[in-house]
Amino acid sequence: MSTDMKFLVVDDFSTMRRIVRGLLKEIGYNNVEEAEDGVEALNMLKNAKFDFVVSDINMPNMTGFELLKAIKDDPNLKHLPVLMVTAEARKEDIVLAAQTGAAGYIVKPFTKATLEEKVQKIMQKLAAAA
Repeated sequence: MSTDMKFLVVDDFSTMRRIVRGLLKEIGYNNVEEAEDGVEALNMLKNAKFDFVVSDINMPNMTGFELLKAIKDDPNLKHLPVLMVTAEARKEDIVLAAQTGAAGYIVKPFTKATLEEKVQKIMQKLAAAA
């Protein structure tokens, strides 16, 4: 597992971004940048190389689903794993996330162990597919 992977954490709440960033650091990922909505995130993804996106679903300007769709529709970005974060585990959200191409799904509040397990699972899947 490569620890120099570059993560982009997308959430409209700075506190949540800080929490996720802190958890990623504890797991061993120190290369983490933040965006406060899908619009900013997409801009950053188009202008720099990232390896992994952790995005909230409910955000102003551009939701996590809209961001996910934009990533999957872009030939240069569609390989990126996107882990969706939400406050409520609604079945239709989980289905939509999977259909749109999300790599995984995590419900807040979550622990370091849960996040680590999700990220590792996604990385293993990607490695197997490569």
